Amino acid sequence: MMNSPFVVSAEYLKEHLDDPQVVIVDCRFALSDPNAGYQQYRVSHIPGAHYLDLNKDLSAPVGRHGGRHPLPDTDSLAQKLAAIGVTFQETRVVAYDDSRLGFAARLWWLLRYMGHDQVALLNGGWAAWQAAGYPVTDVFVLPPTPQSGTFVPQLRSDWWVDIDTLKQRKDVAGVVVVDSRESDRYLGKREPIDPLAGHIPGAVNYPWQEVTDAQGYVHPIAQQQRWVDVTEEAEVIVYCGSGVTACVNLLSLEVAGIHSAKLYVGGWSDWCSYLTPPDRSQSGD
Repeated sequence: MMNSPFVVSAEYLKEHLDDPQVVIVDCRFALSDPNAGYQQYRVSHIPGAHYLDLNKDLSAPVGRHGGRHPLPDTDSLAQKLAAIGVTFQETRVVAYDDSRLGFAARLWWLLRYMGHDQVALLNGGWAAWQAAGYPVTDVFVLPPTPQSGTFVPQLRSDWWVDIDTLKQRKDVAGVVVVDSRESDRYLGKREPIDPLAGHIPGAVNYPWQEVTDAQGYVHPIAQQQRWVDVTEEAEVIVYCGSGVTACVNLLSLEVAGIHSAKLYVGGWSDWCSYLTPPDRSQSGD
């Protein structure tokens, strides 16, 4: 078991199901079917878990630029967190998904960005909970029974960068830009989502899937020491397609003892939105 303040076991969560100081959040989601995670939650979930939707709760509406998952309005998210019983810097939030932390890590990062450090990810996610034979429920209440929390965010605004800042910093000595997507997307061999393939010039590739095994269990700390391009003095900026799965790499960096890495929230979807597609006129944008 990978020991970290950022990751908890299914056994730990089972022991804290009735703990009033623990709030569980189901983050299951599918990019190809945005309603799938919510429907899975309605069918079966960890008892007491609330559901937060990547598009509706953990992101702002999509615009021409800014990427496919812009940062949400933090005041609105804070109200939602308070409504499900999260008290700022007191309540421990445990998030899970069924995608090797790919969506739960977004909530993990957002909470810490908002100043709330009491957050962890369920190691192995939904599958680990089921494999352990722990209870699940199909009891569905809309909305979840509200509890009263108090959540006033204290934003760590230097934890993320926009495209202008990235352009200014990416070629500076000591700055490492990390592309978190799988290698074939980084190399431009395949692009299933965005209109253009490729990567930001100068970026190095550390696929986010390397943080966990195929079952979604976080690799031991020794295996998180994989950041050969990153020195202690480096300024690290991490991106993916749209600022979601990059958060898994930000977890890996933290576990490896590399702090202060920043998220380029817009990711490749924002970057390529400023590029003229090959089959369009130069005057088109």
